[in-house]
Amino acid sequence: MKKDEFLVLLNRYLSGETNLEEDKFLVNYFESFQNAPDWNEDLGVKDEVQNKMLNRIQDTLKAEKVKVIPIRPFYTRSTFKVIAAASVLMLISLTLLFNVDKTTKGTLPVAVNKKIEIGSDKATLTLEDGSVIALEKGETYTTGNVSSNGEKIVYNSKNVTKAISNNTLTIPRGGQFFIQLADSTKVWLNSESQLKYPVAFVDGEIRQIELVYGEAYFEVSPSTKHKGSRFKVKTQSQNVEVIGTEFNIKAYRDETSMYTTLVKGKVAISNATVKEFLEPSQQSKINFNSNTISISKVDVYNEISWRKGLFVFKGMPLKDIAKVLSRWYDVDIVFADPALGNVKFNGVLNKNQKLEDILTTIKNINFINAYEIKDHKVILK
Repeated sequence: MKKDEFLVLLNRYLSGETNLEEDKFLVNYFESFQNAPDWNEDLGVKDEVQNKMLNRIQDTLKAEKVKVIPIRPFYTRSTFKVIAAASVLMLISLTLLFNVDKTTKGTLPVAVNKKIEIGSDKATLTLEDGSVIALEKGETYTTGNVSSNGEKIVYNSKNVTKAISNNTLTIPRGGQFFIQLADSTKVWLNSESQLKYPVAFVDGEIRQIELVYGEAYFEVSPSTKHKGSRFKVKTQSQNVEVIGTEFNIKAYRDETSMYTTLVKGKVAISNATVKEFLEPSQQSKINFNSNTISISKVDVYNEISWRKGLFVFKGMPLKDIAKVLSRWYDVDIVFADPALGNVKFNGVLNKNQKLEDILTTIKNINFINAYEIKDHKVILK
């Protein structure tokens, strides 16, 4: 390919006009220059070209409204790896990249003696009187102002003037669930989470719920629809006050910090010692040990991708990735060599894949030598 042809193809790719074969050709052509001792500057600045290609991949991912098919690696070089997948909506896209910073090791066999199930919609509902109802696919539950089809639970609004009972929704490991509260606030709950909330709200009074633990994404019904009623989310170490907004809280029991990410709107974060306000694309971090709050700018898409059916890992150590996978697949993941847990990984993975497929992908690009599954324990080697 001539230089001018490369630049034309690159511009077509950045505009989303190329097909899958052209995508593959472009990636491999670019990679051929990665192997050369000197980059030809007539093709542009190498870092800028690479960043444009990676940004295009990220833009494609953000634009997709449907789930991608399981990933299949077709390139294995350690500095710039791209995986192609077909998209039903866009027909063709590049949906996964890896930046590897680990020395290649030999391939060892994989040992599996028990099938690990992919996470699904399931939860248990605990009523005020202590009664427990299992919510899962194929089961319906309806009483009073609440109904569930086994995949979500919805509370219908009703006017109340007296004391209101509370329900608790618990999501186990290997589960996720959606709830619509009586004020029409929508909450998506991730694996291993628990939410406590009233079955109805009184207009004009504070609407308060509690994220006991875990992770949840909130789309709050604005106070203007409820006679100015403010909305508050209580957690173990902070309170979040909201005025019609979208945000994500991650407060797992096995983490040392709690994270609140604002998507849009405005929230106030407070604990016993300080109060801070978040702007969109900002994230607060509360350290459980020091009880301090710090605020930083983040990529919101990466933080809330779990709700869209994706795992987005950006420079994340394998030990932290293991926690995420453990919750979704309801398994325990350990490292034969503790140092392996510090290896950093970049990638986008589909939550609806089998765990074995994800582990095989990680193994094939040489982050790990092998893995072994015994009952509900995974050993990375």
